[in-house]
Amino acid sequence: MGVGVYFWIAFNLVIIIMLSIDLGILNKKAHKIPLKEAVIWVGVWVTIALLFNLFVYLEFGKTKALEFFTGYLIEYSLSVDNIFVFILIFSYFAVDDRYQHKILFWGIIGALVMRAIFIFAGVALINKFHWIIIIFGGFLVFTGIKMLTQKTVSTDPGKNPIVTFFRKIFPVTQEVHGSSFFIKQNGRFSATPLFLVLLVIESSDLIFAVDSIPAVLAISHDRFIVYTSNIFAILGLRSLYFAVAGIMGYFRYLKVGLAFILTFVGLKMLASYFGLEIPILISLSVIISILILSILASVVIKKK
Repeated sequence: MGVGVYFWIAFNLVIIIMLSIDLGILNKKAHKIPLKEAVIWVGVWVTIALLFNLFVYLEFGKTKALEFFTGYLIEYSLSVDNIFVFILIFSYFAVDDRYQHKILFWGIIGALVMRAIFIFAGVALINKFHWIIIIFGGFLVFTGIKMLTQKTVSTDPGKNPIVTFFRKIFPVTQEVHGSSFFIKQNGRFSATPLFLVLLVIESSDLIFAVDSIPAVLAISHDRFIVYTSNIFAILGLRSLYFAVAGIMGYFRYLKVGLAFILTFVGLKMLASYFGLEIPILISLSVIISILILSILASVVIKKK
């Protein structure tokens, strides 16, 4: 799929403009994001992603459009897992609801940069060393089985090694100073606890990227498809957090579904190495079916 450099520039420029409007105009003043506003923004980002999917279909054909939609669906589904971590982090640091949007905004900016590096490096490795597909596929299968079998592990965001290291090299205030990440006291700059929260958010996304990027690479090796599907999924994550953070407990079998999805795409990647290609339409059908079943199970099966 040949995409010129100007198209890459135009795509990223549009994303930057949309994010600038979001933070600089629509959310310039720190405030708690109400449920209605969050749901509207979820609809906006999903609609934009689907419109872009339509563009891919018209410009590059059915196969690429299916690859984009499947990659987007996988990435968006796996992003739900991030929400549990965000809830834990914000609760641990007692972050005011008014400042959560700003932290997630800058967290997503950092995530976009890290994902781009991971994607281009991953595609380059696959193109140069085809056998690395076995490593990626095996890792996804291992991750899926581990997610399915392991018990819930409690984590302590305050013991994050990045936060511990940062505290040693840079002063951090004890109290929050509005929505500021840094302040100047006695002629020197100090970080606020909100910046520590941002560091934890970024490091958490780095861990999630290790799972999600290979999962999308199992669907497509096209840099543009993998990159854009990741971008749109991440852009919608912030709104999704505010829309469903309060009801995530009801979807207790969704994690099981995500485990099966990771295992499936891992097996798909392993099969492709040995010349057995699973059609993208079948892959999409399997992934959608797993998601629907896990959500229905969460609703129908009563909690003990």
